[in-house]
Amino acid sequence: MSDLLIAIILGIVEGVTEFLPVSSTGHLVLATELLGYDPQRWAVFNIAIQPGAILAIVVLYWRTFMAVLSGLLRGEPGAVAFVRNLLIAFIPAVVLGLAFNDQIEALLENAVVVAWALIIGGVAILIVEKLAKTSNVGGISGVSAMQSAKIGLVQCIAMIPGVSRSGATIMGAMSFGIDRRTAAEFSFFLALPTLTGATVLQLVKHRDAITTGDLQLIGVGAFVSFIVALAVVKAFMAVVTKHGFAPFAWYRIIAGAAALVMLSVR
Repeated sequence: MSDLLIAIILGIVEGVTEFLPVSSTGHLVLATELLGYDPQRWAVFNIAIQPGAILAIVVLYWRTFMAVLSGLLRGEPGAVAFVRNLLIAFIPAVVLGLAFNDQIEALLENAVVVAWALIIGGVAILIVEKLAKTSNVGGISGVSAMQSAKIGLVQCIAMIPGVSRSGATIMGAMSFGIDRRTAAEFSFFLALPTLTGATVLQLVKHRDAITTGDLQLIGVGAFVSFIVALAVVKAFMAVVTKHGFAPFAWYRIIAGAAALVMLSVR
């Protein structure tokens, strides 16, 4: 299989899974392993294409970003709280990401860890969906600083591939009493600084090993993930509004179990 086709396949996987509570990194690791790609070669690629999915959020929510920006310029409390909450939630990922970057990279090559994390995460989602008591907080600006800090800490669990950054942040937010829609949007917007930081860190760390050809493949993967994510985020919000997160939980459990079986017979 050509490198270009691999880049397109992984770009589709990233675009489909980045903002769903199913773990994009976990799916990329499993796709790399089960399809027989060299996991070490594609590890940086899998992280570097994330800006494509990030751009989809910017495009889909451009009105929100413009409103926050204009609000900041006028010193509106809601806009200030919006940015404050995201920055507070972002800080734990920065600290732990820099401190444990090498250990995190090692886990990116362990498909078995991913499979088990998918199963355990699916069970956790079912539990949170059943037990969490949430209320409408009025959007991201209505989330408290303490709730934001807790969401940031929970997000760090997703450094284990297969846990899911969006799943951890959404379920964490709901556990702290935040309504389902705000929890999902908080996760979307928190992805911007978190995934951008992770991408920059990987590109800088491995800059000497990245060739022009690698950059071209990263560009293809990022573009594909952008196009796919545009459609997926809209569909995701529609499914969550109608059915909640249980469908994604059951998918995780089935996918994780299937991955364990496939890995055991390879």
